[in-house]
Amino acid sequence: MEGGSRKAVVFLILCTWVSMGVMGESVNATVSSAKPSTVNIGALFTLDSVIGRSVKPAVAAAVDDVNNDPTVLAGTKLNLILHDTNCSGFLGTVKALELMENDVVGVIGPQSSGIAHVITHVVDELHVPLLSFGATDPTLASLQYPYFLRTTQSDYFQMYAIADLIENYGWREVIAIFVDDDYGRNGISILGDALSTKRAKISYKAAFAPGAPRSDINDLLVEVNLMESRVYVVHVNPDSGLTIFSVAKYLGMMTAGYVWIATDWLPSVLDSSAVVDPDTMDLIQGVIALRHHTPDSDMKKSFTSRWKNLKYKETSSFNSYALYAYDSVWLLARALDVFLSNGGNISFSSDPRLHNTNGSSLHLTALRTFKEGQRLLQILLAVNFTGLTGQIQFDSQRNVIHPAFDVLNIGGTGSRRIGYWSNCSGLSVVAPEILCMKPPNNSSHNKQLYSVIWPGETTKHPRGWVFPNNGKPLQIAVPDRVSYKAFVSKDKGYPWVKGYCIDVFEAAVNLLPYAVPRSYKLYGDGLRNPSYDDIVNAVAQHQYDAAVGDITITTNRTRIVDFTQPFMESGLVIVAPVKGRTSSAWAFLRPFTWEMWCVTGAFFLFVGAVVWILEHRINREFRGPPSQQLITIFWFSFSTMFFAHRENTVSSLGRLVLIIWLFVVLIINSSYTASLTSILTVQQLTSKIEGIDSLVSSPDPIGVQDGSFAYSYLANELNIAVSRIRSLKDSDEYAQALHLGPKRGGVAAIVDELPYIELFMSNTNCEFRVVGQEFTKSGWGFAFQRDSPLAVDLSTAILQLSENGELQRIHDKWLSIQACSSQDSQADSSRLSLGSFWGLFLICGIACFLALSIFFCRVCGQYRRYAPEADEVIEDPEPTRPRCAFRSPSVKDLIDFVDKREAEIKDMLRRKSSDNRRHSSRSSDGQPGSPSQ
Repeated sequence: MEGGSRKAVVFLILCTWVSMGVMGESVNATVSSAKPSTVNIGALFTLDSVIGRSVKPAVAAAVDDVNNDPTVLAGTKLNLILHDTNCSGFLGTVKALELMENDVVGVIGPQSSGIAHVITHVVDELHVPLLSFGATDPTLASLQYPYFLRTTQSDYFQMYAIADLIENYGWREVIAIFVDDDYGRNGISILGDALSTKRAKISYKAAFAPGAPRSDINDLLVEVNLMESRVYVVHVNPDSGLTIFSVAKYLGMMTAGYVWIATDWLPSVLDSSAVVDPDTMDLIQGVIALRHHTPDSDMKKSFTSRWKNLKYKETSSFNSYALYAYDSVWLLARALDVFLSNGGNISFSSDPRLHNTNGSSLHLTALRTFKEGQRLLQILLAVNFTGLTGQIQFDSQRNVIHPAFDVLNIGGTGSRRIGYWSNCSGLSVVAPEILCMKPPNNSSHNKQLYSVIWPGETTKHPRGWVFPNNGKPLQIAVPDRVSYKAFVSKDKGYPWVKGYCIDVFEAAVNLLPYAVPRSYKLYGDGLRNPSYDDIVNAVAQHQYDAAVGDITITTNRTRIVDFTQPFMESGLVIVAPVKGRTSSAWAFLRPFTWEMWCVTGAFFLFVGAVVWILEHRINREFRGPPSQQLITIFWFSFSTMFFAHRENTVSSLGRLVLIIWLFVVLIINSSYTASLTSILTVQQLTSKIEGIDSLVSSPDPIGVQDGSFAYSYLANELNIAVSRIRSLKDSDEYAQALHLGPKRGGVAAIVDELPYIELFMSNTNCEFRVVGQEFTKSGWGFAFQRDSPLAVDLSTAILQLSENGELQRIHDKWLSIQACSSQDSQADSSRLSLGSFWGLFLICGIACFLALSIFFCRVCGQYRRYAPEADEVIEDPEPTRPRCAFRSPSVKDLIDFVDKREAEIKDMLRRKSSDNRRHSSRSSDGQPGSPSQ
C-alpha cells in the first residue's frame, strides 16, 4: 500500500520540479462551454489491495448512479479515469501526473497517506481538489494542503477513541506496533498525545519498515514480549497486518494476559469477505478493533443488496472504505452540479514556464491549471447531504462531522460489537446518532461497554502488564539506616535487609496474584542516615524501580513518584526535657482557666443584682441606705458559693432564680474540688517549650534526625533559621543533646516523626516527654516510579493486611515499646474551661432574663396606673390664686416609683382609684369638676 523508503527521494525531487514549473500567470486559456456534456474526474488508488478491491466497484457504481440520475448534473456526464498507484509512492506520483494531463476537475483517492502527501503538492499547484476516502493521516488536514479534502474519518479521532479504551480498562502503558511511514508515525504520535491526557503513555514504539519480511516482525515481537506492558496497539496496513498476528500466535502472545487493540485496518480485512477463513480467525481471537461507524439506513441496505451485481466486483463483501469512496463521487458530483448551475466554467490554462525539456519524455506542457478550482473547492466544503456513510458535511477543520467508530471484539467465526465511540459521547453502548442528538453528557453511566472475551478465551479483565521477561528483577532502594534499625536495616542473610518496613512489604507482595522478582539495594554509606529526598529523586530518575522503607509521604514527593497506601501513620512532634513542677502558693487558681474565673465571678454579681431587683420592693432585708444595699448585693452574691446566705427570698421570681443559681453553684463547687484534688495529687512536669509556637519563637537550637524531611519542613514551612537546626545521628545523640541543653551546646527540643519518638522515649525509660500536639499529619508508604501499576496493587494488598490484622502483628513483632504517659497533659486536662459549663450559665442567664422581663412588665403596668393624668389640676399654695398645670412623667419619677415599697404602691393606687370614683360621681351631679375655693 505504501511506497518503499528508498524511492522517496526520487518522487520528492520530481514533485518539487513539477511544482516549481507551474507557478505564474495563466496563459493560453482554453475555455469549455458553460454546460459541458462530459466532465473528467480521476481516481487514484491501488487496485490490487484490500481497500482497492472494495473501492473499485463502489466508485464505478457511484459514477453510473450519478450519470443515471436526472436530478444531478442534468445533461452532463461524469467520465471516470482510473489509475493504479500499485502501492508505490513513486508510481503514484507518476500516475498522478498522467492523470492531470486529462484535464480532470477532481480526483478520488488515494487510499495511502504516504502517496497523498506527495500528490497533494501536484493538485495544489494545478488547483484540482483531491477527495481522499482512505488517507487517514491527521497531518494531511494542515493548511499546507489546501486542496486536500478527507471524506473519511481522520486517525486523530481514532487515536482518541483508543485512548478512551485504555482509560476505560485502567491501563497506564501501551506498546505501539506500527508501520514506519507517514500513516503509521503520525497516527501513533497522535495516540501519544491522547494518552497523555489520560495519564497514560506509550512505553515503547515498535516500528517496522513497509513491506518488512516475517523475520523482521518476528524479531520485533520477541523484543516487545520481553517488556513490561502487555497492551499492544497495532496500527498497520491491511495487506500486511495479519502477519503480525500470525507471528504473535507462533510466539504464544495470543494467550491470557495479553491485550491486542487494532485500528480500522483489521475490520477492513474481515469485512471484505462474507466468510473469513477459519485459520485467519484463529489468529485474532480476543482482539479489540475499531471500525468506521456508518449508520444503518435504507440507502446502505440497498447498496449492500446491489453489491453482488456490481461490475468489477472481486470480493463477496465490502468494507467501510467502499462506502466512503461511493459518497466521495457523489460529493464531487453535487458540488459540480452547484458549480455549473451557478454559471461556473470548466476551463484550464497553461503556464509558459512548463515546457518540454530537450531530450526529456516528460510532457510538462500537458499539465494545465484548473482556473476555477478554488471556487469548486469552496462549494465542496459547503455541501451537505446524506450518503451511505451518514451525513456528509465538513467542520471548520475540514473534517467530516460526527466522527464515530464501532468497538468490535473478535471471537469465534466473526466479531461482535461491544459498543461505540464518538466525539460527542465517548464510549457508549448507545448508537452515536442517538446520543449526538442529545445534550452532552459525560457521566460514567454512559461510558460503558459490553463484556469482552479476551485472548485465551477468558472474560477476566487483563492486568495489562507483567514483570519483564528479560531477567531483570525489580530494583528496590532501601535506606541504609544507622539509627532506629527496627524499622529497616542491613541483614547478613537473604534478602540482605530486615525490619518492620521490609516485613510489611514482603507480606503485601505475597498477597499479589503474581510473582514479583525483586532485588534490594542499600542506599547510603552506612555512617549516617541517607537523605530520603535523594532516595525518592533516584526513583523518579529511574535509577531504581521503587524505594522501600520508612519513607514519609509528602506533597513535594508525590509530585515526582507514586506512593502506595500508607502502612503506618506518622506526624511531626516535639520532644523536650521536663522537670517536676514545685507546688505554688497560687495552685488553688489552677482548676479553672482565667476565662472560667472571669465568667463565674461576673455571674455571681449578676445573679446577686437580679435577686436584689426582684426582692427590693417587698423584702425588708434588701432595703436600706444605698451603701447598705450595695453591701447586701455583694454579700448575698458570694455567700451563695457556700450556701451561707442569710437573707430570705420572698418573691416567687427571686426564688426561681435562686434555685437555678444554687444548682449551678453546686456543679461548679463539685468540679472545682475534683480538679484541685487531681492537680495537687498528680506529679506535674513542666518544660519551657510548650508546643510548636513557643519553639518557633525561641532562639534556642532544635535537633532533627539525619535525612529526615523535618529539616526542610522547619526551614521552608516554619521559616526557622537554618543555623538553629542541628542534624543528629542516632538516639544516643538525641539524649546527649537534650541533657546538655541549649546553654551547653545541646538543643532545647527535638522535632521528629512520632514512630521514632515513641521508640526513643521507650529506650530512655520515658526520661523525656512529648510537649504540645502533633502538628503535622502524614504517613509512611512505598515509593514507585510514576504511573507504576504495582503501586495500585500493593495499596490493595496493604489494606488487606490492615483488615486481617497482619499489619498489627508485624508492628508488635518489631515495635513492642513501653508507652510513656504524659502526666503533664493529664494535669493540664484537669483544668476546667468555660466550654464545659457554658450550658449551665446559659440556663441561668435565660432564667434571670425571663424573671426580670416579668418583673419590669408588672412594674410598668403599675406605673401607668400611678402616673398623674395630663390635665391634672395642681393646687397653688396660695388659696387666692388657684391654677391648672400639666406635668409629664420623668425618669426620676420612674426610678422613685420603682424604689417604693410594694405595699406603699398598692396603697397609693387604692387611694387614687377611690378619688377617681368620687370625681366621676360629682361630674354626673352637675357640679364643677375643679375643687372648691
